[in-house]
Amino acid sequence: MTIRIAEKAGFCFGVRRAADALEAALSEKEKSGSSRRIVTLGNLIHNDEYLKTVKARGAECASREDIPALIRAAESGEEITLIIRAHGEKEEIVGELGAVAERVPNFTLLDCTCPYVEKVRATAKENSGKDKFFILIGDPHHPEVEGIMSCLDGDGIALRDSAELEKWLAGGGETALSAVGEVSAASQTTQLTDEWKKCQGILKKVYTNVRIFDTICKVTEERQSEAERLAETSDAVIVIGSRESSNSKKLFEVCREKCGEVYFVGCAADAARIHLPEKSRVSVTAGASTPEIVIQEVVRTMSEQTENFAELYEQTLKTINSGDIVEGVVSNVTNTEIQLDLGTKTTGIITHDKATHDPQAKLTDLYHVGDSIKAKVIKVSDVEGIAMLDKNRVDSDLNWDKIVAAYESGEILEGKIRDAVKGGVIIELFGVRVFIPASLTGVPRDNDLEVLVGTTQRVKIIEIKTDRKKAYASIRAVLREERRAKEDEFWANIEEGQEFDGEVRSLTSYGAFVDLGGVDGMVHNSELSWLRIKHPSEVVNVGDVIHVTVKALDREKKRVSLSYKTDGMNPWNQFTEKYAVGDEADVRIVSIMPFGAFAELVPGVDGLIHISQITDHKIARPDEVVKVGDTVHVKITAVDENSHRISLSIRALMEPAEDIPEEEEAEEAPIEEAAAEEAPVEEAPVEEVPAEEAPAEEAPAEE
Repeated sequence: MTIRIAEKAGFCFGVRRAADALEAALSEKEKSGSSRRIVTLGNLIHNDEYLKTVKARGAECASREDIPALIRAAESGEEITLIIRAHGEKEEIVGELGAVAERVPNFTLLDCTCPYVEKVRATAKENSGKDKFFILIGDPHHPEVEGIMSCLDGDGIALRDSAELEKWLAGGGETALSAVGEVSAASQTTQLTDEWKKCQGILKKVYTNVRIFDTICKVTEERQSEAERLAETSDAVIVIGSRESSNSKKLFEVCREKCGEVYFVGCAADAARIHLPEKSRVSVTAGASTPEIVIQEVVRTMSEQTENFAELYEQTLKTINSGDIVEGVVSNVTNTEIQLDLGTKTTGIITHDKATHDPQAKLTDLYHVGDSIKAKVIKVSDVEGIAMLDKNRVDSDLNWDKIVAAYESGEILEGKIRDAVKGGVIIELFGVRVFIPASLTGVPRDNDLEVLVGTTQRVKIIEIKTDRKKAYASIRAVLREERRAKEDEFWANIEEGQEFDGEVRSLTSYGAFVDLGGVDGMVHNSELSWLRIKHPSEVVNVGDVIHVTVKALDREKKRVSLSYKTDGMNPWNQFTEKYAVGDEADVRIVSIMPFGAFAELVPGVDGLIHISQITDHKIARPDEVVKVGDTVHVKITAVDENSHRISLSIRALMEPAEDIPEEEEAEEAPIEEAAAEEAPVEEAPVEEVPAEEAPAEEAPAEE
């Protein structure tokens, strides 16, 4: 029989932290002989053997219903220490107990909520409120989930898994999400990774802008991944833990998917009932609530089946030597050093200069309790139980590997420009200083490169020198790719008749060029205005944002012809909306002809006052009565919609005069003849003008 024991088995950082707090409180009580009551709010962990042990030493377990009695006892003079377990507690209860601890000197509150759980609680609080909705994937009845949901400041829901999520969405949840402005989602810290990914996919289909927060505990995720790898190559797997423990149950589920023979044991007695073939390949893992002593007891029991089981178990216990690369969880951090829990009796220490290259950086800003850190062992002191570590050395190697990987894959990286140097600038990527030649910065030649210092830029690694660990990057390469991608997307989706809001980029004598989002389109002068214009600056200026319509496309030559003028801008439409036959108006005389005078009704639309309609008596020439620039009051007597001709009359508004002799009446030319003498100029067809060519001749605008 060959047996492998998972490295990440037993207490996780959060549970160990709570267990250590209880152990310290019990030890102090035993040492001092005091009558102080040590109380945990709920079972500290899901393990009966452990609970029996601490109960025998004087630890009590209280429920939420016992809290009022505990507060009264403390107020009456009893000394009480109350411990909140790693799962955390409801927000209102934590607040109430905190207030009691401040008010009653002999009441001590030890909040041992796991830092990972605290992170989810903060996420729930920050992403809930007015016009927001928060979704938590986890067991609604689990204490951790109850505590997280109590932190919401608005609407939210806890759903066990993807099946419950789909059922809720189909039953009205989708409507609820569509009615809010922001949707966020997170998971219980012990959720199965695959189940969480499935939930993410479902949510993104329903609400594309959902904010996803990956809140599965790293230790839990690593424990599940390790168990999965072991189960894939095992004949049998033994999972040690409580069936009431969420992470232990999920660990069992992970192993059962990869191995046909999985045993869930809670203690040595359960393990004694397992009988495996001599040549079996067996793997052992344990949930986060499983004490080390329970694992050892199970190991001793299993050792009766194979002589080398205990020996193999001892071999799996971590030993730390100088030069090793180790990974630990931050248990404490100050501005001078970081302390790491390495999963052994040895504590890892990283001093400021070994944690960051920036002497001004504050470690408390960079690292927090619960963070996972890899570092290189410099020195080990077994006597003091301390290992001095160097994070910078590991970062240097890991980060250079990331640079090499980005070069090989063509990945776009983002970093801050730190310095302007001779011939270019320096960008920091993963803590590695990378050179960008001036010609690849995107800054025009001979311009000051200092404008880039302090800015965040996206770059591609274009060359590396592995022997010297030097890399060269380009900003222009990214800009070029992004521009090409925008152009490809534009031409894949553009259609005639499509409308855009674009910025006027430049003006020429024959039109304006408008940015449509990475591609420029051209608006010919004839499409800028219904009136005849000499230059596009009469209508638009560089920098203006205008609404345009795609008039024509030439995909082969990559040209887009646009139109700015609309029916609403058409002077004739403006006239017909404002006036009708029989209306009166004050108009300005704009030109005089032998047969009458033309007057402007709206800009771009003139009407004819025939010589016979200028006054109530016969005149030889219109300028005997009116002059260009005069304002006169007229009546609209006729409108020809087809030819866009308008007849006006001053005479119609005058008091009746003496009858005009019949011979004079006969001499007056009918309005149709007069209008015909001033035939309108038909609009010439306008050829689409390529962006790089000026037209040979501008077409006259329609009158």
